[in-house]
Amino acid sequence: MAPRPPSPPFDEQTALEKVQAAEDAWNTRDPEHVALAYTEDSVWRNRDRFVTGRDEITAFLREKWARELDYALRKELWAFHGNRIAVRFQYEFHDAAGQWWRAYGNELWEFTGDGLMCRREASINDVRITEAERRVFGTRPATERGLLFPVR
Repeated sequence: MAPRPPSPPFDEQTALEKVQAAEDAWNTRDPEHVALAYTEDSVWRNRDRFVTGRDEITAFLREKWARELDYALRKELWAFHGNRIAVRFQYEFHDAAGQWWRAYGNELWEFTGDGLMCRREASINDVRITEAERRVFGTRPATERGLLFPVR
């Protein structure tokens, strides 16, 4: 497996870089590309689902982005220590019926020495929004990088 810098132990700058790289990757909505950031045996808890291994991660992401249309994500560094990072995030999407949603969540990440994620635990809550309430549109512009995203 190819290393995925930055690698632990993380300092503030490398933790911020890792979080932004994850946001950028997930905003591609490319399951095969995103899955390469995880170890072959990576373990996930995502809401009430448990996923193990890169193949299951890829399948999970395909299903996710088939349901969560026009998905756009923002992640923020919450804390870091050694080989672990905690983030908060928000993303927006609409379902097949056209209902828009904003998902709020927190993730705990653990990395191997080569910078691949071996564990991901995500707690996520969905809130119905109108299209007029949207505030996450595509990839984060460079001018918004590093800025905190409002909770509401």
